[in-house]
Amino acid sequence: MFTDVENEVIAVAPAPQPVQHSNTSHHAMFRAIAWTGAAKWAVQLLTWTSTIVVARILVPSDYGLFGLATLYLGLVGLISEFGLGQAVVTFREMSREHVRQLNTLSVIFGIALFGVSCAVAGPLGQFFRAPKLPTLVVVMSLSFLISGAQVVPDALLQRDLRFKLLASFDTSRVVIQALSTIILARLGFSYWSLALGNLVGVVVGCALLTIASPCAFALPRLQQLRKALSFSTDVLGSRIAWYLYSNSDFMVAGRRLGQAALGAYTVAWTIASTPVEKVTTLVTRVTPAFFSAVQHEEAQLRRYLLRITEGLALITFPASFGMALVADQFVLCVLGPKWNTAIMPLRLLAIYAALRSITTVFPSVLTARRDSRFVMWNTFAAAAIFPAAFYFASRWGTTGIATTWILIYPLITVPFMWRTFTNIDLPPRTYFKSLIPALRGCFVMTSMVVVARLTMPPALPGVIRLAISVIAGAAAYGIILTISDRPLLRELYAALRNPVADSNGSPIA
Repeated sequence: MFTDVENEVIAVAPAPQPVQHSNTSHHAMFRAIAWTGAAKWAVQLLTWTSTIVVARILVPSDYGLFGLATLYLGLVGLISEFGLGQAVVTFREMSREHVRQLNTLSVIFGIALFGVSCAVAGPLGQFFRAPKLPTLVVVMSLSFLISGAQVVPDALLQRDLRFKLLASFDTSRVVIQALSTIILARLGFSYWSLALGNLVGVVVGCALLTIASPCAFALPRLQQLRKALSFSTDVLGSRIAWYLYSNSDFMVAGRRLGQAALGAYTVAWTIASTPVEKVTTLVTRVTPAFFSAVQHEEAQLRRYLLRITEGLALITFPASFGMALVADQFVLCVLGPKWNTAIMPLRLLAIYAALRSITTVFPSVLTARRDSRFVMWNTFAAAAIFPAAFYFASRWGTTGIATTWILIYPLITVPFMWRTFTNIDLPPRTYFKSLIPALRGCFVMTSMVVVARLTMPPALPGVIRLAISVIAGAAAYGIILTISDRPLLRELYAALRNPVADSNGSPIA
């Protein structure tokens, strides 16, 4: 429990009820994932549609300029949160007073970083040789003045397991953001449509969260928050290092290859990552609260990790490998010939996305076990390796940069896997066994798509060829799973449809 160094009495907020150690907890987590997943997939079609519509209106250089701005702003966004939300979720014994103090700190960080963004906007434009970049950075940085107020309310809703409500908020935010971006693009706002659409989404998300989970403010006393701030600093360090290495490919492409190449690479990354990120994001949004609730129960953590990995692989593997198989058909038919340079990066990044989809859970488990320092230092190691590797690979263009992900990322992931297996006493063989159903299905799917592409008449229109490839692959994957893994599908389905209600919790005022 957090104690006041001056020994003054502070009422401790009732901790959320721990997840019960039974099938109910197992089903409750999958139920939360299902609610979040329903929201993500409900807007998936709209998100893809808006991306495609806007891509056909804008030109690669517009996406390149927006990508340069988000390189910096995404990093500063992580700093503005300072890992405070994760501290609220993990330290469930935290008092109301300390939560209020963290809420104040979050808002202060947001305001301070808006000022920093205004100061560095000019140098950023000079560094990337982009005269339009400074104004774009300043306008997009307005989001920091808004989002600082939503960090703690969002964390409180996660801690109380109110994922149905959070899912509805995410749906509303994404829908409004996508529609705003499309409308602005059609009105001729070029790259501003991407920036202003994103800003609209931030405003909507913050308004919904602060109304649903209001949290008062209190004067921060750093001595009282020492334990939480130490943990949040580790989380922040991990997130900054992750952001640096996961976005260093964009920075290298923008600096070495130019805005047009960066634009093509950005679109390839977006298409390859969108299906996977919609799934992994909903899982990583839900699991920290559940992992934290059973952080001292190794058996529960093992069970969660295996089931999550199994489910993620079943969903993300066919989407990623399928995109790699039809990348050329997809780009030419959907985006048009002007995006031809995005084909090979898309194919490679789709393969990388499959691997990334199942490895994002390891840091979450370690953080819930309060092994945040190990996560931070290993992520820093990745941040030191990837930029140099991307710079070297850039001599082969965007294809070389995309290939680097496939070659280096597995090496970075091994320490996280080893530490997690050791921490929760999970045999590696048991873990890898959970991947067999998805890998078997993808092997059959790949074989069917290759056969379909080789036997189709060359005279068929591109759209028809794409449709046949997709249908053949999806049918093959579904059939092999139904035949060889029917008990697994029944178990996952039963977990998702189990009528477990969300915890309503109580907002801290």
